[in-house]
Parts: sequence; structure tokens; C-alpha cells
Amino acid sequence: MKIGILTSGGDCPGLNAVIRGAVLKGIAIHGHEFVGFLDGWRGVVEGDIIPIPRTLVRGIAKQGGTILGTSRTNPFENGGGPDVIKAHMERLGIDAIIAIGGEGTLAAAKRLTDAGLKIVGVPKTVDNDLDATDYTFGFDTAVQIATEAIDRLRTTGESHHRCMIAEVMGRHVGWIALHAGMASGAHAILIPEQKVSIEQITKWVNEAHDRGRAPLVVVAEGFVPEHMESPHSERGLDTFGRPRLGGIADQLAPEIEARTGIETRATILGHIQRGGVPSAFDRVLATRLGMAAVDSVVEGRWGTMVSLNGTDIDHVGFEAALGKLKTVPQHRYDEAAVLFG
Repeated sequence: MKIGILTSGGDCPGLNAVIRGAVLKGIAIHGHEFVGFLDGWRGVVEGDIIPIPRTLVRGIAKQGGTILGTSRTNPFENGGGPDVIKAHMERLGIDAIIAIGGEGTLAAAKRLTDAGLKIVGVPKTVDNDLDATDYTFGFDTAVQIATEAIDRLRTTGESHHRCMIAEVMGRHVGWIALHAGMASGAHAILIPEQKVSIEQITKWVNEAHDRGRAPLVVVAEGFVPEHMESPHSERGLDTFGRPRLGGIADQLAPEIEARTGIETRATILGHIQRGGVPSAFDRVLATRLGMAAVDSVVEGRWGTMVSLNGTDIDHVGFEAALGKLKTVPQHRYDEAAVLFG
């Protein structure tokens, strides 16, 4: 069997480990042949591929990014669609596709599977927001990077007696903010799942300052304060029609400084959270998911993705992952809120 692999959407630590796990098991156990679609769905729509022999995946598990490249191409636009993709697969002799990506990628994969293509998925997102899987690879690394960066912000904040605001990724969920904020000892953690007033935020900041601390606030990019109706977004929409978030920290900083009199600085960590080498946890999880994805192909589990359930790898339908976002539950936020102020 000839299997095509693609990585689509935002890059993420662990993508190369998935590719390696799938190729090594597919070749060693099943004798499959692998090719890679370049730059995500663009390569699928245009039939742009490279061979992936065993030698190509040697030692790549520790590398960040993806050796196949990625993009946010929508496979149903710009000359794409099921018929075009089927024609390319037949011409190239590709029997099935392993699509590695997040919500947008898997939603596209589901539509293509419904149209008759043979596709299995591997969930990928640093945001950890996909339902039907306990964790996604890339999340652990993003939290570690964010925590280290916030620790550095804290030292400069303490030196200047400033309030420091660190904005982290997460889109419409607060998992990175929650974990990185707890790990770094933040005095307030602001996440999309919890509406918080500017008065409450300044109260936490003042309480920390009154104890002689340099207040530290960690905010998720999708946080919506009580006085706003939607997340801050000034950069338009992505190719899947979703708002590009970011910049809420810059909105909060002058407001906090004006209300508290404490010099306040904002730092947006941005794409640094997605770069660099994956953590050991993410390398192991990504490798296991890649190997399980090959099992899905062998067993003909089209329209499903591999997922982590506790410590076991399961196979679930795309619809289970796309039904709703996996948000931070109330009890997890309440745990962290004990430490605020």
C-alpha cells in the first residue's frame, strides 16, 4: 500500500515524530510505501509529493517544525475538491492519506472522507482544544516554553516593581494559560472560559502589589473581559474563516496601569510557543499516535482519528473530535483561582 502523509495548519512540536512513527512501523511491520504531501493540503490539491524512505525520517523525532512543510490551504478552494484530489491520488498511485492537523485540518478531512476518500487523522494542536482526546502533542512543549518565558518576565518585573502581563496562545480555550500560569505562580490567570471584570483583575493585581510582589498576569489570547463581547482580533480571518486572535494583553496593560498606578508591561509570546524541539512527553505521544495511525490505515478505519484516552491510544470518528471544543472545566479553574491575588 502507498500512503501519503500531510501536516497542515499551524506547525507544532512533535509533527516530525508522528511522521517517523508512522513510516517506521509502516515499513517494518507492513511493508508499506510512504510519500509526503508538501505544505499540507496544498500538496494534496496540486499533487506535489516527495518520497519518504526510512532514511529520511532518521533522527527527526527531536526536530521541531515539520520536514514536509505546512500551510493553511483550504482543500476545497483554489481549484481543489474531492474530484481533483482523487485524480491526483490515482495518478500517483496513493491508496490512503494520513492527515496530521488540528480542527480545521480534521474538518476538511471529514468532508473529504464523506466524499469517498480514504483518510485517517492524527490530532495536532498546541492549544489542547480537540475533544475526544485527553492531550494533543505539542501542548506539553508549548506550556514548557511559556513557563520558561514567564519565569524570565517575572525577574525583570520584580527588578522594576512592575506588573507584567504575559499573553499565551490557546485560541478559544485556556489550557496553555492555566498550566503555564499555575506553573509560574501567576497572580491572575485569564482564560476564555471565564468572564472576569477589569475591576476583579485590578483587585488581584493590587493584592499582590500590596504584599510587596511584582504582579504577574497570564492571559490567553482568546480571553474576553466582561466589558467585551468577543475576543480581541484585529488581523482578519484565516483561510478557514476563523478570526486571527492576539493582542488582548496590549489592551489590558494600559487599563491596569491607569486603575492601579502600577507601571505595567505586556508581552505577547506568540509563535515562540510553537517553535523549537518537542519535550520528551510530546515525542513519545507523537510517535505512538503515528504508529497507531498506520494501524488505522491497515484496518480501513477511514474517517477516524487516533486519540489518547488515559494512557491508551484509541480510534474515534472525526465527528467526535469536531463536535465541540475541549474547554477548561470549572473545577480546574477553581483550583487555580485559590492562588490568585
